[in-house]
Amino acid sequence: MVGGGCDFCAEQLGFRNYIPPYATARGRAILGGVNYASAAAGIRDETGQQLGDRISFSGQVRNYQNTVSQIVNILGDEDTAANYLSKCIFSIGLGSNDYLNNYFMPQYYSTSRQYTPDQYADALIQQYTTQLKILYNYGARKFVLIGVGQIGCSPSELAQNSPDGRTCVQRINSANQIFNNKLRSLVAQFNGNTPDARFIYINAYGIFQDIINRPAAFGKYPFSF
Repeated sequence: MVGGGCDFCAEQLGFRNYIPPYATARGRAILGGVNYASAAAGIRDETGQQLGDRISFSGQVRNYQNTVSQIVNILGDEDTAANYLSKCIFSIGLGSNDYLNNYFMPQYYSTSRQYTPDQYADALIQQYTTQLKILYNYGARKFVLIGVGQIGCSPSELAQNSPDGRTCVQRINSANQIFNNKLRSLVAQFNGNTPDARFIYINAYGIFQDIINRPAAFGKYPFSF
């Protein structure tokens, strides 16, 4: 498993323990899964750099490649390792930081001056595609790709950019929707071009909207945005 809500996935799949982070996973324990996620990291290498050390998705992919080498050594040969990896679920949720900690932070990053929202989404998807192909070439076959939620409704954006502290920032949500639509198309392309693999798209944006529309249905205490 690769980042993107690993703890939640472990609970839902009935794991006895949470997936260990790459930094501490050792020996045969890695056969139970590895969490490569890094706070503030994104698809782009520079994303989140104003917050300090983090491992971009490219770095996470390199860590996964190292894990594959360890799995080959543990299981004895590449064919056995490939069979094992083909049964694993790779949960990946990226993109939020590429907007909140990159594109919509012009004081730190130039991307919003270099790209329109559509161009930026294209640039993200292009790099994302390359990174996912590496995972595929190193044995990944079952992918869960999580779209970007309504981050224009996040507490930080409501505090900083909302006119009244309650209204979501539409320019951010609109940019997210552009990315999500392109990601959905990418999932369809992968499913058409890699018949031995399966890609699933999780509509986090729609899930978030459902929570806003029907907060009481998701718990005793309604959410307030």
